[in-house]
Amino acid sequence: MILLKDILYKVSLEKVVGNTAMAFRELHFDSREVGLDDVFIAINGTQSDGHGYIKKAVNQGALAIICEQMPTTIVNGITYIQVSDSQQALAIMASNFYGNPSQQLQLVGVTGTNGKTTIATLLYTLFTSAGYEVGLLSTIKIMIGKIQHAATHTTPDSLKINKYLREMVDAGVEFCFMEVSSHGIHQKRTEGLHFAGGIFTNLSHDHLDYHKDFKEYRDVKKLFFDQLPKTAFALTNVDDKNGPVMLQNTAARKCTYALKTIADYKAQILENQLQGLLLKINNQELWVKLIGNFNAYNLLAIYAAADQLGLENLEILQLLSTLESVDGRFQYLISEGKVTAIIDYAHTPDALKNVLETINTIRTGNEELITVVGCGGDRDVAKRPKMGNIASQLSTKVIFTSDNPRTEDPEVIIAQIEAGVPAEHYKKTIAITDRKQAIKTACQMAKENDIILVAGKGHETYQEIQGVRKDFDDLQTITQLLIALQK
Repeated sequence: MILLKDILYKVSLEKVVGNTAMAFRELHFDSREVGLDDVFIAINGTQSDGHGYIKKAVNQGALAIICEQMPTTIVNGITYIQVSDSQQALAIMASNFYGNPSQQLQLVGVTGTNGKTTIATLLYTLFTSAGYEVGLLSTIKIMIGKIQHAATHTTPDSLKINKYLREMVDAGVEFCFMEVSSHGIHQKRTEGLHFAGGIFTNLSHDHLDYHKDFKEYRDVKKLFFDQLPKTAFALTNVDDKNGPVMLQNTAARKCTYALKTIADYKAQILENQLQGLLLKINNQELWVKLIGNFNAYNLLAIYAAADQLGLENLEILQLLSTLESVDGRFQYLISEGKVTAIIDYAHTPDALKNVLETINTIRTGNEELITVVGCGGDRDVAKRPKMGNIASQLSTKVIFTSDNPRTEDPEVIIAQIEAGVPAEHYKKTIAITDRKQAIKTACQMAKENDIILVAGKGHETYQEIQGVRKDFDDLQTITQLLIALQK
């Protein structure tokens, strides 16, 4: 039996009205889920304020309310607890409720603009291959050992995180690798968690629809490292100018990785082909199946993290050589007509630039590079012309199309992307709003040895238009179209 007072440990309390020595059933921050003998935490979220649903929660049977502002009406028999920060309180209470599971395994957080999913997922794969029971909390999926659950957010809410971590501990999981988004840090979802390590990948233009400017975006990422304990490691990419910033105030053990500058973990690209990379990591050569400079950084971060977590260097190198690309991250196929199709999640200017530059280093220059790309609706508007500029400069042909327009007009989004195309490149671009038709047109344009890049959605298997999700899979779509065109 769990008492309310037991899960308030380390929560910053401002006022208590009522009894905290009472047993309760569940914690909820969504009033619709509240039932008899539950605790309701009122959170002022991005879309609604939970304080407006306190009365509803009480009517549905809540026996305690956690809030930042006390309601005007206090109901007898209900306990009201005022806290300085409801989101922080939720995170700490969730950890306490589930028995602080993050302290019972080695939890490693991966943050940055690009590379989070690849690094977290491949660390999961590597440690699983090394014989450990491993967990994963990622954009693509949640893994508890070999059992898979669907993911809905890059960083789930505090209750889900701790619920999954509890299940992992109960299943004997020793290591868990977790994507940590700027939204998750800013909304205190990772508060109360005990991390064994943190990894910083890079920082570029993204989420400025949520964060007021780039400095705030960077500082939110830095906050994750500021909060790491001294028992943890803090691993950062010092080729990124923001990399050293992450280490400025951390109590954790500092370590660095780089391809271009002096670092604790150093890599060099010896060969870069469509079949893979020949790398030298800390003076040891190995062949890997992943492609491009950005994957060299990802693999180096994986090597460094595995070393910090105690794996033997030769074992890490051997396991790195077996790793394959993550769903929707530079996935490619070659059709019978010798057209190469590449699917990638690149949805930021920097990620798109990395992917296109990687393809261009592999190309002979005699083939066409046809890029199909769009931008999501209800998200960062400022990056749209930058995406158009990069796509048009680094491709031979470009088709601008819908991504997930959500509640926006896709044609308006496309026009904003096109605004970034320099005049000298405009003739190589066309706009086709329907994504399937855009991919079909790219397939019809492509000749033997040409390359098609379909960017932006990667692993996603849906398209969201006017709030409705419809089945749509880039890889499946282009595979079917290339096969159909060959008949």
